[in-house]
Amino acid sequence: MRFSIGLVAALLLATPAIAADTATLEANKKTVVEFYEKGLNQKDFDAAAKYFGPRYVQHNPTAPDGIEGFKKFITFLREKFPDSHSEIKKVFADGDYVILHVHAVREKGTRGNAIVDIFKLENGKIVEHWDVNQPIPEKAANENGMF
Repeated sequence: MRFSIGLVAALLLATPAIAADTATLEANKKTVVEFYEKGLNQKDFDAAAKYFGPRYVQHNPTAPDGIEGFKKFITFLREKFPDSHSEIKKVFADGDYVILHVHAVREKGTRGNAIVDIFKLENGKIVEHWDVNQPIPEKAANENGMF
């Protein structure tokens, strides 16, 4: 097999870009997972706040917007559901977006919810959030599981 010098040069030049992209994706995933652990599981707003960018746009229509809105949500969790815990089952990254597939249980002994959280990052900081929340049924119509 023969390669042109131009093709070889292009491949060599692209390799650092691919490595940089991979490093950014991994850093973004780490940021979101740490944010989730500090905020949602430890219910520690101050520890989670360092992961925010200059703004936090909330796309969940039932949640208050902004960083202060997130602070109110953490206060609500701490007061109403102190034992709540979210287990991250899968983490995906695509460019500036990180997607989590989560099993969230607010009260011990309940089935909880399957959640997909989508975070947008800018310069390594969280600036937007979307989520989709689905209760885990008592009986499923199939044997595949939600996770």
